[in-house]
Amino acid sequence: MEERDRMSESTTPPGITIIGSGYVGAVTGAGFAALGHPVWFVDTDPGKIQAIRHASPPVYERGLAELFTDNKRRIHATASLNEAVERTEILMICVGTPPIEDGSQDTRQVGSAATAIGRALRQRSSWHTVVVKSTVLPGTTEKVIIPFIEHESGRTAGKGFGIAVNPEFLQEGSAIRDFRDPDRIVIGTRDVTSTRVMTDLYSSFACPKVFVDLKTAEMVKFVNNAFLATKISFANEMGNLCKREGIDTQDVFRAVGMDRRINPAFFRSGIGFGGSCLPKDVRALINHAEELGIDHPILDAVVNTNETQPEMMILLLKRRLPDLKGRNIGILGLSFKPGTDDIRESRAIPVIRRLLEEGARVTAYDPQAMAAFSKVIPGPDYAMSPQDVIGADAVLIITEWDEFNELDYTGKIVVDGRRIEMARKTAEIYEGVCW
Repeated sequence: MEERDRMSESTTPPGITIIGSGYVGAVTGAGFAALGHPVWFVDTDPGKIQAIRHASPPVYERGLAELFTDNKRRIHATASLNEAVERTEILMICVGTPPIEDGSQDTRQVGSAATAIGRALRQRSSWHTVVVKSTVLPGTTEKVIIPFIEHESGRTAGKGFGIAVNPEFLQEGSAIRDFRDPDRIVIGTRDVTSTRVMTDLYSSFACPKVFVDLKTAEMVKFVNNAFLATKISFANEMGNLCKREGIDTQDVFRAVGMDRRINPAFFRSGIGFGGSCLPKDVRALINHAEELGIDHPILDAVVNTNETQPEMMILLLKRRLPDLKGRNIGILGLSFKPGTDDIRESRAIPVIRRLLEEGARVTAYDPQAMAAFSKVIPGPDYAMSPQDVIGADAVLIITEWDEFNELDYTGKIVVDGRRIEMARKTAEIYEGVCW
Protein backbone atom coordinates (compact mmCIF):
# COMPACT_ATOMS: atom_id res chain seq x y z
CA MET A 1 0.00 0.00 0.00
CA GLU A 2 2.90 2.35 0.76
CA GLU A 3 4.20 1.81 -2.80
CA ARG A 4 0.80 2.69 -4.23
CA ASP A 5 0.65 5.90 -2.20
CA ARG A 6 4.11 6.98 -3.37
CA MET A 7 3.13 6.27 -6.96
CA SER A 8 -0.05 8.36 -6.81
CA GLU A 9 1.79 11.29 -5.20
CA SER A 10 4.63 11.36 -7.74
CA THR A 11 4.66 14.25 -10.19
CA THR A 12 6.75 12.32 -12.72
CA PRO A 13 4.58 10.68 -15.40
CA PRO A 14 4.60 6.92 -14.80
CA GLY A 15 6.61 4.74 -17.14
CA ILE A 16 4.58 2.58 -19.51
CA THR A 17 5.48 -0.81 -20.93
CA ILE A 18 3.88 -1.58 -24.29
CA ILE A 19 3.75 -5.32 -24.92
CA GLY A 20 3.47 -5.75 -28.67
CA SER A 21 4.69 -3.08 -31.07
CA GLY A 22 2.19 -3.62 -33.86
CA TYR A 23 -0.27 -1.01 -34.98
CA VAL A 24 -2.09 -0.39 -31.69
CA GLY A 25 1.05 -0.67 -29.60
CA ALA A 26 3.13 1.64 -31.79
CA VAL A 27 0.53 4.41 -31.90
CA THR A 28 -0.39 4.10 -28.23
CA GLY A 29 3.22 4.06 -27.06
CA ALA A 30 4.24 7.03 -29.20
CA GLY A 31 1.14 8.91 -28.07
CA PHE A 32 1.95 8.49 -24.40
CA ALA A 33 5.60 9.33 -25.01
CA ALA A 34 4.44 12.63 -26.50
CA LEU A 35 2.58 13.25 -23.21
CA GLY A 36 5.85 12.89 -21.28
CA HIS A 37 5.75 9.23 -20.26
CA PRO A 38 8.87 7.07 -20.54
CA VAL A 39 7.75 4.25 -22.84
CA TRP A 40 9.32 0.81 -23.18
CA PHE A 41 8.26 -1.33 -26.13
CA VAL A 42 8.61 -5.09 -25.62
CA ASP A 43 8.56 -7.31 -28.67
CA THR A 44 9.94 -10.66 -29.82
CA ASP A 45 10.79 -9.36 -33.30
CA PRO A 46 14.43 -8.15 -33.42
CA GLY A 47 13.69 -6.08 -36.50
CA LYS A 48 10.99 -4.09 -34.72
CA ILE A 49 13.22 -3.57 -31.70
CA GLN A 50 16.03 -2.20 -33.84
CA ALA A 51 13.65 0.05 -35.77
CA ILE A 52 12.25 1.55 -32.56
CA ARG A 53 15.72 2.05 -31.12
CA HIS A 54 16.50 4.11 -34.21
CA ALA A 55 13.32 6.18 -33.70
CA SER A 56 11.59 4.49 -36.62
CA PRO A 57 8.06 3.14 -36.17
CA PRO A 58 7.59 -0.55 -36.98
CA VAL A 59 4.36 0.16 -38.91
CA TYR A 60 3.25 2.87 -41.30
CA GLU A 61 0.70 5.39 -40.08
CA ARG A 62 0.36 8.97 -41.20
CA GLY A 63 2.41 11.19 -38.85
CA LEU A 64 3.77 8.33 -36.75
CA ALA A 65 7.37 8.64 -37.96
CA GLU A 66 7.47 12.27 -36.84
CA LEU A 67 6.01 11.33 -33.46
CA PHE A 68 8.75 8.74 -32.93
CA THR A 69 11.46 11.19 -33.96
CA ASP A 70 10.15 14.01 -31.77
CA ASN A 71 10.00 11.78 -28.69
CA LYS A 72 12.96 9.47 -29.25
CA ARG A 73 14.52 10.27 -25.84
CA ARG A 74 11.47 8.82 -24.10
CA ILE A 75 11.02 5.81 -26.40
CA HIS A 76 12.90 2.58 -25.72
CA ALA A 77 12.69 -1.00 -26.96
CA THR A 78 13.74 -4.34 -25.57
CA ALA A 79 13.09 -8.05 -25.89
CA SER A 80 13.21 -8.37 -22.10
CA LEU A 81 9.95 -7.80 -20.26
CA ASN A 82 11.85 -7.94 -16.98
CA GLU A 83 13.95 -4.97 -18.06
CA ALA A 84 10.86 -2.97 -19.01
CA VAL A 85 9.00 -3.84 -15.79
CA GLU A 86 11.90 -2.55 -13.72
CA ARG A 87 11.53 0.86 -15.34
CA THR A 88 7.75 1.25 -15.55
CA GLU A 89 4.60 1.14 -13.44
CA ILE A 90 1.94 0.46 -16.09
CA LEU A 91 1.93 -2.54 -18.44
CA MET A 92 -0.25 -2.36 -21.56
CA ILE A 93 -1.09 -5.55 -23.44
CA CYS A 94 -1.30 -4.60 -27.13
CA VAL A 95 -0.80 -7.97 -28.82
CA GLY A 96 -2.99 -9.32 -31.59
CA THR A 97 -6.08 -11.49 -31.30
CA PRO A 98 -6.26 -12.87 -34.85
CA PRO A 99 -9.18 -14.95 -36.10
CA ILE A 100 -9.12 -18.73 -36.20
CA GLU A 101 -10.60 -20.42 -39.26
CA ASP A 102 -14.04 -20.75 -37.62
CA GLY A 103 -14.09 -17.01 -36.84
CA SER A 104 -13.31 -17.37 -33.14
CA GLN A 105 -10.54 -15.42 -31.45
CA ASP A 106 -7.04 -16.77 -31.04
CA THR A 107 -6.02 -15.56 -27.57
CA ARG A 108 -2.69 -17.36 -27.43
CA GLN A 109 -0.70 -14.14 -27.74
CA VAL A 110 -2.74 -12.59 -24.92
CA GLY A 111 -2.18 -15.65 -22.78
CA SER A 112 1.55 -15.61 -23.49
CA ALA A 113 1.72 -11.93 -22.56
CA ALA A 114 -0.14 -12.57 -19.31
CA THR A 115 2.17 -15.45 -18.45
CA ALA A 116 5.25 -13.34 -19.11
CA ILE A 117 3.84 -10.49 -17.02
CA GLY A 118 3.20 -12.84 -14.12
CA ARG A 119 6.78 -14.14 -14.21
CA ALA A 120 8.16 -10.61 -14.36
CA LEU A 121 6.01 -9.45 -11.45
CA ARG A 122 7.17 -12.38 -9.31
CA GLN A 123 10.62 -10.77 -9.29
CA ARG A 124 9.34 -7.33 -8.28
CA SER A 125 7.74 -6.14 -5.05
CA SER A 126 6.28 -2.91 -6.46
CA TRP A 127 2.71 -2.35 -7.59
CA HIS A 128 2.02 -2.52 -11.32
CA THR A 129 -1.22 -1.93 -13.19
CA VAL A 130 -1.87 -4.27 -16.13
CA VAL A 131 -3.99 -2.66 -18.84
CA VAL A 132 -5.63 -4.80 -21.51
CA LYS A 133 -5.83 -2.86 -24.78
CA SER A 134 -6.00 -5.92 -27.01
CA THR A 135 -9.50 -6.56 -28.31
CA VAL A 136 -10.78 -9.54 -26.32
CA LEU A 137 -14.25 -11.03 -25.94
CA PRO A 138 -16.21 -10.49 -22.71
CA GLY A 139 -14.79 -12.58 -19.90
CA THR A 140 -11.31 -13.04 -21.39
CA THR A 141 -9.60 -10.78 -18.86
CA GLU A 142 -11.21 -12.59 -15.92
CA LYS A 143 -10.94 -16.12 -17.36
CA VAL A 144 -7.57 -15.99 -19.11
CA ILE A 145 -5.44 -12.95 -18.32
CA ILE A 146 -5.96 -12.62 -14.57
CA PRO A 147 -5.54 -16.36 -13.80
CA PHE A 148 -2.34 -16.56 -15.86
CA ILE A 149 -0.84 -13.53 -14.10
CA GLU A 150 -1.91 -14.75 -10.67
CA HIS A 151 -0.52 -18.24 -11.24
CA GLU A 152 2.88 -17.02 -12.42
CA SER A 153 3.27 -14.09 -10.04
CA GLY A 154 1.89 -15.59 -6.85
CA ARG A 155 -0.13 -12.40 -6.40
CA THR A 156 -3.85 -11.68 -6.35
CA ALA A 157 -5.45 -9.23 -8.77
CA GLY A 158 -6.52 -6.05 -7.00
CA LYS A 159 -4.17 -6.69 -4.10
CA GLY A 160 -0.81 -7.63 -5.61
CA PHE A 161 -1.30 -5.97 -8.98
CA GLY A 162 -3.90 -3.82 -10.69
CA ILE A 163 -6.01 -4.78 -13.69
CA ALA A 164 -7.90 -2.64 -16.20
CA VAL A 165 -9.49 -3.03 -19.61
CA ASN A 166 -9.01 0.01 -21.83
CA PRO A 167 -10.15 -0.71 -25.41
CA GLU A 168 -8.71 1.37 -28.24
CA PHE A 169 -10.79 3.08 -30.91
CA LEU A 170 -8.03 4.08 -33.31
CA GLN A 171 -8.86 4.37 -36.99
CA GLU A 172 -5.99 3.57 -39.29
CA GLY A 173 -5.07 6.65 -41.27
CA SER A 174 -6.20 9.00 -38.50
CA ALA A 175 -4.92 7.12 -35.44
CA ILE A 176 -2.75 9.89 -34.01
CA ARG A 177 -5.64 12.32 -34.10
CA ASP A 178 -7.89 9.66 -32.56
CA PHE A 179 -5.39 9.11 -29.74
CA ARG A 180 -5.04 12.82 -29.00
CA ASP A 181 -8.71 13.73 -29.33
CA PRO A 182 -10.89 10.68 -28.62
CA ASP A 183 -14.69 10.77 -28.47
CA ARG A 184 -14.51 9.04 -25.10
CA ILE A 185 -12.21 6.81 -23.08
CA VAL A 186 -13.64 3.52 -21.82
CA ILE A 187 -12.04 2.04 -18.72
CA GLY A 188 -13.00 -1.21 -17.03
CA THR A 189 -11.69 -1.82 -13.52
CA ARG A 190 -12.55 -3.72 -10.37
CA ASP A 191 -10.18 -2.30 -7.77
CA VAL A 192 -9.82 1.21 -6.37
CA THR A 193 -6.11 1.56 -7.09
CA SER A 194 -6.45 0.69 -10.78
CA THR A 195 -9.30 3.17 -11.08
CA ARG A 196 -7.08 5.86 -9.60
CA VAL A 197 -4.12 4.95 -11.82
CA MET A 198 -6.26 5.09 -14.96
CA THR A 199 -7.91 8.33 -13.87
CA ASP A 200 -4.48 9.91 -13.43
CA LEU A 201 -3.21 8.47 -16.71
CA TYR A 202 -5.97 10.15 -18.69
CA SER A 203 -6.33 13.28 -16.57
CA SER A 204 -5.14 15.56 -19.39
CA PHE A 205 -7.80 14.32 -21.82
CA ALA A 206 -10.91 16.51 -21.98
CA CYS A 207 -13.26 13.86 -23.38
CA PRO A 208 -15.75 11.87 -21.25
CA LYS A 209 -14.31 8.93 -19.31
CA VAL A 210 -16.64 5.96 -18.99
CA PHE A 211 -15.83 3.72 -16.02
CA VAL A 212 -17.42 0.26 -16.12
CA ASP A 213 -16.57 -3.28 -15.06
CA LEU A 214 -14.10 -5.45 -16.97
CA LYS A 215 -16.61 -7.43 -19.06
CA THR A 216 -18.58 -4.34 -20.02
CA ALA A 217 -15.43 -2.60 -21.26
CA GLU A 218 -14.57 -5.66 -23.35
CA MET A 219 -18.10 -5.74 -24.80
CA VAL A 220 -18.14 -2.04 -25.66
CA LYS A 221 -15.40 -2.53 -28.26
CA PHE A 222 -17.23 -5.34 -30.02
CA VAL A 223 -20.61 -3.62 -30.06
CA ASN A 224 -18.96 -0.43 -31.30
CA ASN A 225 -17.28 -2.19 -34.22
CA ALA A 226 -20.30 -4.35 -35.02
CA PHE A 227 -22.48 -1.26 -35.32
CA LEU A 228 -19.99 0.54 -37.57
CA ALA A 229 -19.82 -2.53 -39.80
CA THR A 230 -23.63 -2.66 -39.84
CA LYS A 231 -23.84 0.96 -41.01
CA ILE A 232 -21.40 0.27 -43.85
CA SER A 233 -23.19 -2.87 -45.04
CA PHE A 234 -26.55 -1.09 -44.80
CA ALA A 235 -25.16 1.81 -46.85
CA ASN A 236 -23.87 -0.63 -49.47
CA GLU A 237 -27.18 -2.49 -49.70
CA MET A 238 -29.05 0.78 -50.12
CA GLY A 239 -26.35 1.93 -52.53
CA ASN A 240 -26.99 -1.07 -54.75
CA LEU A 241 -30.68 -0.11 -54.88
CA CYS A 242 -29.80 3.50 -55.65
CA LYS A 243 -27.48 2.42 -58.46
CA ARG A 244 -30.29 0.41 -60.09
CA GLU A 245 -32.66 3.38 -59.81
CA GLY A 246 -30.15 5.89 -61.14
CA ILE A 247 -29.96 7.69 -57.80
CA ASP A 248 -26.77 9.07 -56.29
CA THR A 249 -26.43 7.31 -52.95
CA GLN A 250 -24.34 10.17 -51.55
CA ASP A 251 -27.27 12.56 -51.95
CA VAL A 252 -29.52 10.10 -50.14
CA PHE A 253 -27.22 9.57 -47.17
CA ARG A 254 -26.32 13.23 -46.91
CA ALA A 255 -29.98 13.91 -46.19
CA VAL A 256 -30.48 10.83 -44.02
CA GLY A 257 -27.39 11.63 -41.95
CA MET A 258 -28.81 15.03 -41.02
CA ASP A 259 -31.30 13.26 -38.78
CA ARG A 260 -29.83 13.78 -35.30
CA ARG A 261 -30.95 10.28 -34.36
CA ILE A 262 -28.81 8.73 -37.09
CA ASN A 263 -25.52 10.64 -37.68
CA PRO A 264 -23.78 10.69 -41.11
CA ALA A 265 -20.59 8.84 -40.14
CA PHE A 266 -19.79 5.56 -41.95
CA PHE A 267 -22.53 6.03 -44.56
CA ARG A 268 -20.03 5.77 -47.42
CA SER A 269 -21.28 3.15 -49.80
CA GLY A 270 -18.85 1.39 -52.11
CA ILE A 271 -17.11 -1.98 -52.08
CA GLY A 272 -17.21 -2.71 -48.37
CA PHE A 273 -15.01 -2.62 -45.30
CA GLY A 274 -11.73 -4.32 -44.55
CA GLY A 275 -8.89 -3.89 -42.10
CA SER A 276 -7.74 -5.58 -38.95
CA CYS A 277 -10.76 -4.79 -36.78
CA LEU A 278 -14.26 -4.77 -38.26
CA PRO A 279 -14.18 -8.08 -40.18
CA LYS A 280 -12.54 -10.14 -37.45
CA ASP A 281 -14.48 -8.55 -34.61
CA VAL A 282 -17.86 -9.14 -36.24
CA ARG A 283 -16.95 -12.76 -36.95
CA ALA A 284 -15.67 -13.23 -33.40
CA LEU A 285 -18.92 -11.80 -32.04
CA ILE A 286 -20.92 -14.18 -34.25
CA ASN A 287 -18.88 -17.11 -32.97
CA HIS A 288 -19.35 -15.93 -29.38
CA ALA A 289 -23.10 -15.62 -29.87
CA GLU A 290 -23.24 -19.15 -31.27
CA GLU A 291 -21.39 -20.48 -28.24
CA LEU A 292 -24.02 -18.82 -26.04
CA GLY A 293 -26.92 -20.12 -28.18
CA ILE A 294 -27.93 -16.62 -29.34
CA ASP A 295 -29.26 -16.03 -32.87
CA HIS A 296 -27.42 -13.40 -34.91
CA PRO A 297 -29.24 -12.74 -38.20
CA ILE A 298 -28.23 -9.08 -38.40
CA LEU A 299 -24.54 -9.84 -37.95
CA ASP A 300 -24.80 -12.61 -40.54
CA ALA A 301 -26.29 -10.15 -43.03
CA VAL A 302 -23.55 -7.61 -42.31
CA VAL A 303 -20.85 -10.15 -43.18
CA ASN A 304 -22.65 -11.54 -46.21
CA THR A 305 -23.23 -8.09 -47.73
CA ASN A 306 -19.61 -7.15 -47.21
CA GLU A 307 -18.33 -10.37 -48.76
CA THR A 308 -20.44 -10.02 -51.91
CA GLN A 309 -20.02 -6.27 -52.47
CA PRO A 310 -16.67 -6.46 -54.33
CA GLU A 311 -18.41 -8.59 -56.96
CA MET A 312 -20.41 -5.49 -57.93
CA MET A 313 -17.17 -3.98 -59.22
CA ILE A 314 -16.53 -6.99 -61.46
CA LEU A 315 -20.10 -6.96 -62.80
CA LEU A 316 -19.86 -3.28 -63.70
CA LEU A 317 -16.49 -3.87 -65.39
CA LYS A 318 -17.91 -6.72 -67.47
CA ARG A 319 -20.69 -4.48 -68.71
CA ARG A 320 -17.97 -2.56 -70.53
CA LEU A 321 -15.50 -5.40 -71.16
CA PRO A 322 -17.50 -8.65 -71.32
CA ASP A 323 -14.44 -10.84 -71.93
CA LEU A 324 -11.58 -10.07 -69.51
CA LYS A 325 -9.20 -12.74 -70.76
CA GLY A 326 -5.93 -11.13 -71.77
CA ARG A 327 -7.16 -7.65 -70.86
CA ASN A 328 -4.89 -5.40 -68.80
CA ILE A 329 -6.87 -4.16 -65.80
CA GLY A 330 -5.35 -1.42 -63.67
CA ILE A 331 -5.84 -1.34 -59.91
CA LEU A 332 -5.45 1.88 -57.95
CA GLY A 333 -5.09 1.12 -54.25
CA LEU A 334 -4.27 -2.08 -52.35
CA SER A 335 -4.44 -1.05 -48.68
CA PHE A 336 -7.81 -1.40 -47.03
CA LYS A 337 -7.97 2.39 -46.57
CA PRO A 338 -5.73 5.41 -47.27
CA GLY A 339 -3.07 6.49 -44.81
CA THR A 340 -1.90 2.98 -43.97
CA ASP A 341 -0.01 0.06 -45.48
CA ASP A 342 -2.40 -2.45 -43.90
CA ILE A 343 -3.86 -4.90 -46.44
CA ARG A 344 -5.71 -7.12 -43.98
CA GLU A 345 -9.16 -7.90 -45.43
CA SER A 346 -8.56 -5.30 -48.16
CA ARG A 347 -11.26 -5.34 -50.82
CA ALA A 348 -8.46 -5.45 -53.38
CA ILE A 349 -7.86 -9.09 -52.45
CA PRO A 350 -11.18 -10.56 -53.70
CA VAL A 351 -11.28 -8.17 -56.67
CA ILE A 352 -7.81 -9.10 -57.93
CA ARG A 353 -8.36 -12.81 -57.32
CA ARG A 354 -11.51 -12.63 -59.42
CA LEU A 355 -9.74 -10.77 -62.21
CA LEU A 356 -6.96 -13.35 -62.31
CA GLU A 357 -9.55 -16.14 -62.41
CA GLU A 358 -11.08 -14.42 -65.46
CA GLY A 359 -7.69 -14.49 -67.17
CA ALA A 360 -7.02 -10.76 -66.92
CA ARG A 361 -3.58 -9.23 -66.54
CA VAL A 362 -3.47 -7.00 -63.48
CA THR A 363 -1.30 -3.92 -63.03
CA ALA A 364 -1.54 -2.45 -59.55
CA TYR A 365 -0.26 0.58 -57.68
CA ASP A 366 -0.42 1.68 -54.06
CA PRO A 367 1.84 4.27 -52.42
CA GLN A 368 2.43 2.14 -49.31
CA ALA A 369 1.06 -1.40 -49.59
CA MET A 370 2.62 -3.01 -52.66
CA ALA A 371 5.37 -4.85 -50.77
CA ALA A 372 2.91 -6.40 -48.34
CA PHE A 373 0.39 -7.24 -51.04
CA SER A 374 2.95 -9.01 -53.24
CA LYS A 375 3.45 -11.53 -50.44
CA VAL A 376 -0.26 -12.39 -50.33
CA ILE A 377 -1.30 -12.69 -53.98
CA PRO A 378 1.18 -13.65 -56.71
CA GLY A 379 0.26 -12.60 -60.21
CA PRO A 380 -0.22 -8.82 -60.43
CA ASP A 381 2.42 -6.56 -61.90
CA TYR A 382 3.27 -3.59 -59.70
CA ALA A 383 3.62 -0.14 -61.22
CA MET A 384 6.14 2.49 -60.22
CA SER A 385 3.53 5.25 -60.34
CA PRO A 386 -0.23 5.63 -60.67
CA GLN A 387 0.27 7.03 -64.18
CA ASP A 388 1.54 3.59 -65.22
CA VAL A 389 -1.81 2.10 -64.20
CA ILE A 390 -3.89 4.61 -66.14
CA GLY A 391 -2.71 3.10 -69.43
CA ALA A 392 -4.58 -0.15 -68.80
CA ASP A 393 -7.70 -1.23 -70.72
CA ALA A 394 -9.78 -0.29 -67.66
CA VAL A 395 -9.04 1.08 -64.21
CA LEU A 396 -10.59 -0.05 -60.91
CA ILE A 397 -10.28 2.29 -57.92
CA ILE A 398 -10.06 0.34 -54.66
CA THR A 399 -8.56 2.81 -52.16
CA GLU A 400 -9.19 6.56 -52.00
CA TRP A 401 -5.63 7.84 -51.75
CA ASP A 402 -5.55 11.62 -52.27
CA GLU A 403 -3.12 11.36 -55.17
CA PHE A 404 -5.65 9.39 -57.19
CA ASN A 405 -7.81 12.51 -57.29
CA GLU A 406 -5.03 14.33 -59.14
CA LEU A 407 -4.84 11.96 -62.12
CA ASP A 408 -6.21 12.59 -65.60
CA TYR A 409 -8.64 9.80 -66.52
CA THR A 410 -9.49 11.25 -69.94
CA GLY A 411 -10.42 8.55 -72.44
CA LYS A 412 -10.38 5.79 -69.81
CA ILE A 413 -12.86 3.21 -68.56
CA VAL A 414 -13.10 3.58 -64.79
CA VAL A 415 -15.02 1.54 -62.22
CA ASP A 416 -14.81 3.45 -58.95
CA GLY A 417 -15.35 1.82 -55.58
CA ARG A 418 -14.45 4.88 -53.49
CA ARG A 419 -15.85 7.94 -55.27
CA ILE A 420 -12.85 9.74 -56.73
CA GLU A 421 -14.31 12.95 -58.15
CA MET A 422 -11.62 13.52 -60.77
CA ALA A 423 -12.35 10.11 -62.24
CA ARG A 424 -16.04 10.88 -62.41
CA LYS A 425 -15.39 14.21 -64.09
CA THR A 426 -12.78 13.17 -66.66
CA ALA A 427 -13.20 9.45 -67.50
CA GLU A 428 -14.72 8.61 -70.87
CA ILE A 429 -16.73 5.81 -69.29
CA TYR A 430 -17.31 6.04 -65.55
CA GLU A 431 -19.15 3.61 -63.30
CA GLY A 432 -19.51 4.24 -59.59
CA VAL A 433 -20.25 1.06 -57.66
CA CYS A 434 -23.21 2.58 -55.79
CA TRP A 435 -23.79 5.85 -57.68
